[in-house]
Amino acid sequence: MTMRTVDWTALRPHDEMPAAEGLRERKKRLLRRQLSDTATAMFMERGFDAVRVAEIADACGVSEKTVFNYFPTKESLVLDLGEVTMSSLGAILPDPDLSPVDATLKILSSELANITSWLSSQNDPAEARAMLLRFGTLMGSTPSLRAYQRDTADKQVAVAAEVLAQRTGMSPDDPEPQIAATALLALWPIQFRALRKHLNRTKTFEELHDAVSADVQRAARLIDIGLNSLETRPAQSEIQTSGPGAP
Repeated sequence: MTMRTVDWTALRPHDEMPAAEGLRERKKRLLRRQLSDTATAMFMERGFDAVRVAEIADACGVSEKTVFNYFPTKESLVLDLGEVTMSSLGAILPDPDLSPVDATLKILSSELANITSWLSSQNDPAEARAMLLRFGTLMGSTPSLRAYQRDTADKQVAVAAEVLAQRTGMSPDDPEPQIAATALLALWPIQFRALRKHLNRTKTFEELHDAVSADVQRAARLIDIGLNSLETRPAQSEIQTSGPGAP
């Protein structure tokens, strides 16, 4: 198996075929996936800075302009899954039947399941594990990718803060939804580090899933204690009538 032929589809739930997808939409979806997978493979082989976008375009048989029509930046070619997380936050975090921590764990569990499913679908499990480690090394050793990750994380925090503000009757700029959103989004680095830690310590991918989930849930329990105090903010009129000098 070579990195050029690896299919990363299982890691991209948004690539599932829509029920009413037409031929044009299907071609666009597949080209987007091809561009990202090809770019990721080339970056992992040669390093992010050593690969030009024009080379990625040439490998996929399209123009450089076409690449940028699908991906606004070179970094987004390899970090497009952040958009999926953002969409999931907007869709699942508002669920009134789930606490903010439970909603976040639901998203993380789905993303972890996609990773372990991808691992188990590969012909060479050892190479698949090594490939994920190489991907982590690529991210950690490339300043522009780390910066892009931070920008994406800031956008995700903003989405989460907006939802939490709506759930509590606060403003997204209030400190409570801001710190709550920041804490919830901190579970993603916890999951990534746990995945890296347990990747070669577990024998089966089921054991890997359980070990990573256990680490994430330990961190989530601490966050849940704090978020239990995040209640609906009283109306301004209530504050005024119950404040100093009120009859």
